[in-house]
Amino acid sequence: MKIKTDSIDDTKKLAEIFSANIPENGAFVSLFGDIGAGKTAFTRLVLKELGVVEKVTSPSFVILNEYKGAKFPIYHFDLYRLENEGLETIKEELREYSKENVLTFVEWADFGTGELPYNRLNIKVFYDEAEFNDTRYYEFEPIGLQYNEFVEKIKFQAEMKGLL
Repeated sequence: MKIKTDSIDDTKKLAEIFSANIPENGAFVSLFGDIGAGKTAFTRLVLKELGVVEKVTSPSFVILNEYKGAKFPIYHFDLYRLENEGLETIKEELREYSKENVLTFVEWADFGTGELPYNRLNIKVFYDEAEFNDTRYYEFEPIGLQYNEFVEKIKFQAEMKGLL
C-alpha cells in the first residue's frame, strides 16, 4: 500500500493514523529511504502522537535512542554508519528490541536485512526528485501475518482522511 502526503500537515495526519493503530503488543518498524526522504521526520511525528516529550533526533551517531512516554518502551535505531561489520556489534540489541511490548523503529534497515525479525512492518519513504516540495510517498509492506491487520487499518483510515 502506498500513501502520498503533499505537506507536513498530511504527514502529521499519517502519523496520527499510524500511532492510533499500533498493535497492543507493540511493533517492529523497518524504515527504508534515501537521506532526506523523511524517515526521522515520520518517526518524530509518530512519537509525538504517542506522548513522547523528549526531543526526537536521528540516532545516526549514537546508533540507538530510547524514549519513554508511551504505553511501551520505544527504541529508535539508525544502522547507516554500521553497514556489515558494525552490525555484528548490535545483533543482540536488534533481537532484544524485536520482542513483544516494545515499539522499535530501525532507520536504514537495508543495512540490517539479515538481522531483522521475520514479523515486521517495512516502510519505504521516498520523494520524486523532479518535485521540489514536501510531497512524500510512504509504501507500507507487512512482513508476517500480524502486520497485515495493522496495514489494513492504516489504509482504511488514510482513505477516510483523504490520503489515498
